[in-house]
Amino acid sequence: MKNDPIPSVNHRIKQVREALNLSQVQFSKVISLSSGYLAGVEVEKRKANDRIIKLICSSFSVNKEWLKTGEGEMFNQNPEEEFTKLVTLFRELEPRFQNYILKQIDLLLTLQDKDASG
Repeated sequence: MKNDPIPSVNHRIKQVREALNLSQVQFSKVISLSSGYLAGVEVEKRKANDRIIKLICSSFSVNKEWLKTGEGEMFNQNPEEEFTKLVTLFRELEPRFQNYILKQIDLLLTLQDKDASG
């Protein structure tokens, strides 16, 4: 009887990307990684270091314990598809448009604070 090897962190990273239905390019943009490096991680030619693991967990609500060991659930909670889409789209914008969006968010937060206190 042949024992299947325990999936690696690299394999679980690919599982996360596929569960979110993101391409390597989309996924790598969200975590500020080149798509080539991500491809290398997924085929186990590159190491998934702690920085990459932290970025994946914080960006996609992935359970860090699951990502490192395979124990527990993949996600801390159901992945927020709208948030993921927002981050992906934001990263595709040129820096000047990203700055514009950030300024608009600041203005909206100021308006929200005024509405809440008024």
